[in-house]
Amino acid sequence: MRSILFIIQKEFLQIFRNKTMLPIIFMVPIVQLLILANAATFELKNINLSVIDYDNTLRSRELIRHFESSPFYSIIPTEQSVDKAVEKVHANKTDVVLVIPQGFEKDLDNVETPKVQLLVNAINGTSASLANAYTSQILIGYSKNIMLEKIGLNISKPPSINVKTNYWYNPELKYSHFMVPGILVVLVTIIGMFLTALNLVREKEIGTIEQINVTPIKRYQFIAGKLIPFWIIAMFELAFGLAIGKLLFDIPINGSLILLFSFAGVFLVLALGGGLLLSSSSSSQQQVMFLSFFFIIICILMSGIFTPVESMPNWAKTINYINPLYYFMKVNRMVLIKGANLADIRESFISISVLAVIVITFAILRYRKTT
Repeated sequence: MRSILFIIQKEFLQIFRNKTMLPIIFMVPIVQLLILANAATFELKNINLSVIDYDNTLRSRELIRHFESSPFYSIIPTEQSVDKAVEKVHANKTDVVLVIPQGFEKDLDNVETPKVQLLVNAINGTSASLANAYTSQILIGYSKNIMLEKIGLNISKPPSINVKTNYWYNPELKYSHFMVPGILVVLVTIIGMFLTALNLVREKEIGTIEQINVTPIKRYQFIAGKLIPFWIIAMFELAFGLAIGKLLFDIPINGSLILLFSFAGVFLVLALGGGLLLSSSSSSQQQVMFLSFFFIIICILMSGIFTPVESMPNWAKTINYINPLYYFMKVNRMVLIKGANLADIRESFISISVLAVIVITFAILRYRKTT
């Protein structure tokens, strides 16, 4: 036990002497949370709209005012030409083109179905779908008002079903509440796996691992002394990130932090085992960086950080059964946002525990003190 404590002490001294390590531990969480929590969002807050009004009547101008009064739209001046508006779409200056044909007001007055045309820039399918939905909603609302006016009903009190919507867990629909827990998972994974692998390979490159190999230190003592410091640092990273998320983004913490940190502790055993496995298979920091990014990027993109796992194809869902980030991403959001208890995450807890035992065992067996 004393040997392990001496190795842990040596590792902490080495980490804090490294001028590049401290910025990674303390600055990376702040920078990533500030940038990604605000930039990585599917919220559509500004839609550039060009209007081609061939009718130029009271009704058509009234419809345009509905878009001008919306906080989600910015009207982009365009010549009365669809071709000119399409050029602005090609130049990414316009997201949606609304074409109001001649006879728009006449069709409304004659209680006929007026037609308008929407041209939507669909390079980004998600943004295009949202822009089309917002625009169609305004058009439908305007159409209903005209219909009520025509049949002589009081527009201020039209007969309707009163629908009251309650948004559970995230009542203000803040996307940062969804993203910040996901970003914390990425940060903990980077510390747990990436830095562990780099640290062990660095020992090979500078030759200090050869000095350790000739000492009477046993393999389990060396591995434990190497992995435990990064386990502690990663747990501190999670606590530090949660504090920043609460202070800057007011993320909800509805569940038990003890439960969350217990799950994170098991997850980190798996991540540390992955780092040890990668370092055993690499002879340089360049190699371990390539391997780490290869696996981390795949695991992150399939974990559900940006898109729901439920919308993925069946083969991707099957692969996610061995994706540790999928389990941690789901549990982190469930505990923080939904206030899940142990019974709610029991299956994920069992799965991550089994994966952790398999990976850390294989990594220890794969590591050779004489390499």
